Order: sequence, then structure tokens, then C-alpha cells
Amino acid sequence: MIIAHITDTHIKVPGQFAYRVVDTATYLRACVAEIARLPVPPDVVVATGDLVDRGNPGEYAHLRTLLAPLPMPVYVIPGNHDERTAFRAAFAPDGYLPAGEFLQYTVDVGPLRLVALDTLIPGEGGGELCEARLAWLAETLAMEPRRPTLILMHHPPFATGIVHMDALGLRNADRFADIVSRYPNVERVLCGHLHRSIQARVGGTVASVAPSTAHQVALNLSADAPSAFKLEPPGFQLHVWRAGQMVSHTAVVGDFPGPYPFFKDGQLIP
Repeated sequence: MIIAHITDTHIKVPGQFAYRVVDTATYLRACVAEIARLPVPPDVVVATGDLVDRGNPGEYAHLRTLLAPLPMPVYVIPGNHDERTAFRAAFAPDGYLPAGEFLQYTVDVGPLRLVALDTLIPGEGGGELCEARLAWLAETLAMEPRRPTLILMHHPPFATGIVHMDALGLRNADRFADIVSRYPNVERVLCGHLHRSIQARVGGTVASVAPSTAHQVALNLSADAPSAFKLEPPGFQLHVWRAGQMVSHTAVVGDFPGPYPFFKDGQLIP
């Protein structure tokens, strides 16, 4: 079972660039093509928020067009750049989004269970798991305490040392970690928001942030680091469940020389 993890696509209406610099649609188109031509195709794709840039219906329509070439199911959750009403309308035809206030749900994909959380606070950059959302998580995990589970959420439940991003972090991250620590069947917590590949141990499991399919946050761990991004290579992650173990890979999107063989005629090439 292979899960492809994309995030922070920041799609705008056709012809517009994010921050007047980033052609996010072209980047996502390339990422979708890369996923579609993988030697072993993923079984599903998950997209962990900030799927559009301003939260309007035109952006979601463009996003759906860009994702359409993917032949496998795609499961989405909102980030702080998303807007719940437009998000719900765009993805309602897929049938898995709930009718309640928060866009959180569970789906079974082969041997795995996906538990999707909504950390959105309308109008704010940071995220939150309020009492209602924490209670839903606790109840949901308790229903399947042995099935291998991946939690999807936009805001990571840990601090990174990138100060301007940590200021837009997740409220009640400690409460989240306490709940998760009761369930060793939680194999991964898959996140976005940070526009970098970053991992941390949280609640006895591994929280993994995928890079953006477009621009990346500049890696600067100074206390006074400015809020800035770079056009480093875009990417995505692959999470592979095999023989009772989850293994995670980070892939870079782009055209690079190779692959070149290590061996010729059974001999290592000198």
C-alpha cells in the first residue's frame, strides 16, 4: 500500500501567480505528472491543506482540473488558506466530506485507516484543535485501536525552530500528542504548512511534513529570521506500508540527468 502525500499547492485562478512570483499551477501540473508516472503507482493521494491561495470557488475549480489526471482516489483536508464553504462545495461530489462544521472524516484504504483532522481557524494563519475536534479525535481513534492509522492535518503538532512559522503553529498540540500517545497503531501524522520536509517524534509516533509542490520556506533557524520563501525544488512524499511497517520517502519534482546504472556486465562501473 502506497500513499502519496502532497501539500501546500496554493493554486490561484488561471493566470495569477502566488506572491506575484510562483506559478503554482505549473508546479502542481508537474507534480501530478510525476506521481502518475511512478514505476509503482500510489494507491491513493492525500493533500494536507492550503490547496488554494485565497479560498474562492474559481481557485478550487482550477485545482480540480489540475488534479483530474490522477487515476487514484484523492483525499483532501483544509489549511489556513482554504475556506470551508467553497472547499466543501468543490469536493462534495467525492462523497467523503462530512456535513458538520468541521471537515474531518475517516476512510479505509486497504489495510490502513486515514483519520483526517480540520485545524483551520477562519481568518488566521495558525491552527487549532478545539475541545470538539479533540473529542472527535479521541472517539475516532478509540473505535479502531489496532488498525494501522495515518492522521492527516495541515498544521504540524510541533515547533520547528523556524520562528516565523512556529508563530503560526497549532494550538493544543500537547493535548493532541497526549491522545495519540494512547494508540501505538498510529503509524504517521502527515502534515503540511511548513513548506519543507521536516520530521519529529510526537506522541510516540512520527509526524512528517511534506514539502510544498511549489515554493519552500527558507531554512533559517535564527531567532530573528525573516518570513521568506525560496524556489527550491518542489516535492512530495511517499509512505509505503509493507509487512507491517511504514517507510517514508521524500521525492523531488523536476527533470534531472539519469538514472545511470551502477553496474555494467555484472561489474561495478569504475
